[in-house]
Amino acid sequence: MGADRTAVVTGAAGGIGLAVVDRLVAEGVAVVAVDRDEGLLAEAGRRPGVTTRAVDLGDRHARTRLVAEVDRLDYLVNAAGVVSLVPVADVTVEEWDRVMRVNAEALFFLCQGFAERMGAGSAIVNISSTAAKTGAIAEAAVYAASKAAVLSITRSFATHLAPRGVRVNAVCPGIIDTSMGDSVVRELATRWGEDPERLRAARASGVPMGREGEPRECAAAIWFLLSEDASYITGQNLNVSGGQVNWG
Repeated sequence: MGADRTAVVTGAAGGIGLAVVDRLVAEGVAVVAVDRDEGLLAEAGRRPGVTTRAVDLGDRHARTRLVAEVDRLDYLVNAAGVVSLVPVADVTVEEWDRVMRVNAEALFFLCQGFAERMGAGSAIVNISSTAAKTGAIAEAAVYAASKAAVLSITRSFATHLAPRGVRVNAVCPGIIDTSMGDSVVRELATRWGEDPERLRAARASGVPMGREGEPRECAAAIWFLLSEDASYITGQNLNVSGGQVNWG
C-alpha cells in the first residue's frame, strides 16, 4: 500500500475527516480532500499528496461532477455530515430533508458513483455515530435517524460489492473532541440553561474511559478498516466510543 493508491475523503476540512487525511498521508496514500468550506479546506491542501475539491455534497449536480472528476479510486471515506438539534415536536420537513440530503442521500450516491471506479482490494468506510444505536437525545432525533440510515446503507453496499472484492464498513464515533462537538455542547447548554464547560465535563464523565475521544483515534480505526489487515471484514460497524456503546 502506498503512493500508487488514491483516496477520496469527504468532510476533510476538520475534525475526523482531517484526521483521516493525515493518517492516509502518513500511509503514503494520495488524497482528494472534499469539503464545502473552501477556506478551511486549504489547511488540508497543504499536506503532501493532497488535492482539494470544494463541493457542497447537498447539491446533487456538484456531487455528480465530483464523481466524474476521479478516474480511479482505492479508498472512499464518507466523513461529511451535518448535525441538527431540534426538539422532535418542532422538526420540519425542510429540516429533515436538509440533514438527510447530506448524511444519508449524499453518502449513498457517493458510494454508488465511486464504486464504479473501485476494483478488488478497495474499501469504503462510512462515518455513522453511536447516536444511530442509542437514539441520543430528543433534540438530535433527525441526526440519529440519518446515522442509522448510514448503517443500513453500509450493509447494503457491502453485500452488493462483496463479489467484486470491495469492502464496505462503518465507524460509529461516540463523544469526540471536534469543533462540531463543541458547537453541539454550546447549543445544548443554551437550550438547557447550563454552563457549557460543566455540560461537556458531564458528557465525558458518562464515558467508561472517562474522556472524550480524539479524531486521530477514529482515524486509526478507519485506516484499519481500509487496510489489508481488515481483508475479511465487510458490512460491519465499529464503535469508537470509549466503551460508551458496547453492543453492535
